[in-house]
Amino acid sequence: MNFIIRKEQESDYDSTEKVVKTAFASADHSDQNEHKLVLRIRLSNVFIPELSLVAAGKDNDEILGHILLSKVLIGNGNKKTGSLALAPISVLPDYQNKGIGKSLIQGALQKAKELGFQSVIVLGHPEYYPKFGFRKSSLWQIKAPFDVPEEALMAIELQKGSLDNASGVVEYPSVFFE
Repeated sequence: MNFIIRKEQESDYDSTEKVVKTAFASADHSDQNEHKLVLRIRLSNVFIPELSLVAAGKDNDEILGHILLSKVLIGNGNKKTGSLALAPISVLPDYQNKGIGKSLIQGALQKAKELGFQSVIVLGHPEYYPKFGFRKSSLWQIKAPFDVPEEALMAIELQKGSLDNASGVVEYPSVFFE
């Protein structure tokens, strides 16, 4: 499978949103509005353009997948620790299980590390994300602001020890709930 991972461009936005909508159309734990979340994040102050990546087909014009990392906080009283949320990641159904999602995650984590970010939080499949280094966030006493299975909320340190003193509740920006 020939594809490249690159930064999403404004000219990709419509295609990206279609990919996200299609990828989540039959997902079990979805409200089928993830494409609208991507749009809201792009328009907010938590958007980091360098961490919105696409997988483009060999000719570089067909978008096959997308990943977005955006700013979140981990709050414990007055103490706030900056982090990133991995949400959403999408791959067109016909291209799933071909390494695109894996490449998007690896590319986004590497870019986030290069940009100096310390950690990433993900709410996802507990059997999938650990292969990238994600571990249960409860190991650092980090919790979701809503009820989720403990094993589904995971975190990864991009800098060793960056979550050692980051216990608390993940504070997702309001755009996640609109």
